[in-house]
Amino acid sequence: MQNLEVFEDYQRKSKTYKTMMWVAMISMFMMFAGLTSAYIVSKSRPDWISDFKLPNAFLISTVIIITSSILFHLAVKAIKNNDRAKTTLLLWLTFALGVLFVIFQFIGFDQIIKSGYFFTGAESTVTTSFVYITVILHIVHLFAGLISLSVVIYNHYKQKYNAAQPLGIELSAMFWHFLDFLWLYLFLFLYFFK
Repeated sequence: MQNLEVFEDYQRKSKTYKTMMWVAMISMFMMFAGLTSAYIVSKSRPDWISDFKLPNAFLISTVIIITSSILFHLAVKAIKNNDRAKTTLLLWLTFALGVLFVIFQFIGFDQIIKSGYFFTGAESTVTTSFVYITVILHIVHLFAGLISLSVVIYNHYKQKYNAAQPLGIELSAMFWHFLDFLWLYLFLFLYFFK
């Protein structure tokens, strides 16, 4: 009887936290939807750069974040199978790829500057300023994802997760997958909408 109560309590808690995560993710997406809408409206400005191309580093970072999302999904599956060693490896690989994603974002900024486009100051353009603001805001959210992942790794070492209680890993994975989807949306938008 007590096991049933614990299970039901866990199910309620899980549903509540996942609903809260969905609300937070939808709110974040609306912010980026607003930014991309402003980008579309600003495109009619006479100083808009229509031949601006995203740097190759952004494409590489896109592949990196998609790979990290796949690894995080596999980590969730591994903990649900009580494979702690595999979960540990996959969580650390996800974290490493998250850091690598951020590094490639800054390499992309450097490539933009070396192409003669600037984000701020007298030589900046509205086009590059939009790219900069959008990418930086995504990186800020990704740092939140890395912090969440750090907490998950710490709790995993403390053996707080198992097949019966994977909630913390599931919530962090939901947020990570959202960040992956969000970057894919932003990358495709910035790449194709000129």
